[in-house]
Amino acid sequence: MRFLLMHRVLADDEASWEPNAELVERMNAFIEKTSADGVLLGAEGVLRTGATVRRRGAVIRSTDGPFAEAKEVVGGFVLINATDLAEATAVAEEYVTCFAGVEEVSIEVRQVAEAEDLEPYLAE
Repeated sequence: MRFLLMHRVLADDEASWEPNAELVERMNAFIEKTSADGVLLGAEGVLRTGATVRRRGAVIRSTDGPFAEAKEVVGGFVLINATDLAEATAVAEEYVTCFAGVEEVSIEVRQVAEAEDLEPYLAE
């Protein structure tokens, strides 16, 4: 099974957006270990700026970031292979230790929907 681990950080915490050398070293070690273990499928950080596109009814609106109304924002993600949610959560617990020095961070663990998961919803 594939799982997406999204790390969320405080939008206004500079340490979240300008990582120090120690954080980068810990992240590189985590990436090397999970790659060697055959767990890691991909990992990326995201930049602070961006946009939100929202549809309400037929109205579509785009808003540029950073996202002043948000306290926590996605700072990056890791895509992994795991046998179940418990194993994915264990990887997330290791992943969160990379962020020592960041004021607050949370890791959201979500199973990725595979094609066979959607088959019951397809029209016959």
